[in-house]
Amino acid sequence: MNDPEIQDEPQITPAKNWLLEIREIVKVLLVSLAIVLPIRYFIAQPFIVRGAYMEPNFFDREYLVVDEISYLLREPQRGEAIVFRYPKDPRQFFIKRIIGLPGERVEIKSGKIKIFNSTYPTGLILEESYLRPPELAPYPDLVSTVGPKEYFVLGDNRNASSDSRFWGALDRRFLIGRAVFRAWPLSQFGVITNYVLNY
Repeated sequence: MNDPEIQDEPQITPAKNWLLEIREIVKVLLVSLAIVLPIRYFIAQPFIVRGAYMEPNFFDREYLVVDEISYLLREPQRGEAIVFRYPKDPRQFFIKRIIGLPGERVEIKSGKIKIFNSTYPTGLILEESYLRPPELAPYPDLVSTVGPKEYFVLGDNRNASSDSRFWGALDRRFLIGRAVFRAWPLSQFGVITNYVLNY
């Protein structure tokens, strides 16, 4: 009776071992890219605040995450902090707050913002608790009719912001998304409060 032969496992040479390692690294990188790239380009992307135009709610050099998918599912809302391409130079990115919605009339007069729409044909004064001080008066006096695919946007730091008061309403095609998460500084790490102003 012959005993079964025991075969030695094939030996892996250093060259083969090295190739297997490279292959595994490439696989991990490809899977990572397949997951990260769609998220980065179609769902959320980072944004670094530059300047003081959104103080006291957003400060220079803060690192934010912008949600790009919500506005595919619903309309932007008054009070949300949004990131968009600057209409006069689309290579630049701005962050502002939505004040006027499509089809509304926005009136700034004597330091107050009044919104006119079908619900409030005689106008409603906007209360903005997120400003410091809350009564921070916008200027100059103006009246702006917002187009059907436009938004009237203002910076929270009304004295230092270039916004719809100076270059007009924002066309929706420039809109990227809303600020949803603050990743830096760590002392402010967490979900961003969007002050949705429904009247």
